[in-house]
Amino acid sequence: MLNHLGANKTEYQDKYNPKLLECFDNPRPGRKFEVSIEAPEVTCLCPITRQPDFATIKITYCPDEKCVESKSFKLYLFSYRQTGIFHEAMTNQIADDLFALLNPHWIEVQGEFAPRGGIKFWPKVFLQKDTK
Repeated sequence: MLNHLGANKTEYQDKYNPKLLECFDNPRPGRKFEVSIEAPEVTCLCPITRQPDFATIKITYCPDEKCVESKSFKLYLFSYRQTGIFHEAMTNQIADDLFALLNPHWIEVQGEFAPRGGIKFWPKVFLQKDTK
């Protein structure tokens, strides 16, 4: 069931909440194709200094039975806004949450974080189903 899409009122949460994520049935089950998502205005906080970190989150996945619903994904990313988390941890958490929700054939998540001290950190996570 999609609770966020088409709702008359949108409530933004500023505390990490993976339960915001929703999905819908793959419109082409059995066909392998890629879905690419780019979210260029994602923020979180440094867990030590509490200074804001800005990122572009890039996701590519090959759906199996489910696809992520875009409004719920936006609300989910917004829930990181006041969350203290390292870049590597956030990128891994997004990959884990989407993999748990969608059970895709594979997923890749990259966090392209704005430079801090002149250094860019761009962690990338790749997860796939067991192919046994």
